[in-house]
Amino acid sequence: MNALLEPILKSPALPSHLAELERAMEAERERREVFYDEITEDHTWEFINGQVIMHSPSRAAHSVVVDNLHFALRQHIRAHKLGWIGSEKSLCVFPRNDYEPDIVFFGPTKARLIKPDTMKFPVPDFIVEVLSPSTEKNDRGVKWEDYQTNGVGEFWIVDPDAKTVEQYLLKDGRYPKRATARSAGVLESVVVRGFKLPVKAIFDTDTALA
Repeated sequence: MNALLEPILKSPALPSHLAELERAMEAERERREVFYDEITEDHTWEFINGQVIMHSPSRAAHSVVVDNLHFALRQHIRAHKLGWIGSEKSLCVFPRNDYEPDIVFFGPTKARLIKPDTMKFPVPDFIVEVLSPSTEKNDRGVKWEDYQTNGVGEFWIVDPDAKTVEQYLLKDGRYPKRATARSAGVLESVVVRGFKLPVKAIFDTDTALA
């Protein structure tokens, strides 16, 4: 039994707790529907634990990493017909929250669900988040937990300032507490079959285009 739930389940006030939770979840569902109606393509929007998050514009270092990594992944995925790749504006719908990760990949099964008019995407098979001061808490917190809970097979956290990549691989429904962190050498994906590249190419455009 989940340690957080045990005292609630054993409490005589369980019925009132359940009713309070249902009211809170219903109010959250209503806010989520409003979120879907009101978001625009002008900004990056996310819905996290009942709150609408609008992200500020990215720093240049952030954009360089996203561009380099997306370019390399896209070339490989298209060449080998592995699935579908998107970046930043792909709204991924999780059971409770909605995210627009920096890079997402869907293998063949989920890729077949994506049509030209798709605006709400399923849970990705592979996600990359590039850290920024305003997003790091969520990237390492609620997103890390949500991604592992809902079966994202591989999750990379890229730090453009430290020039490091943390690689989390799902095992038995969990990510390891400590990821494989690389600041040099070659990085190889497990979910994106056959994809590998020098870590330097993520941060240096000349290397990425070489």
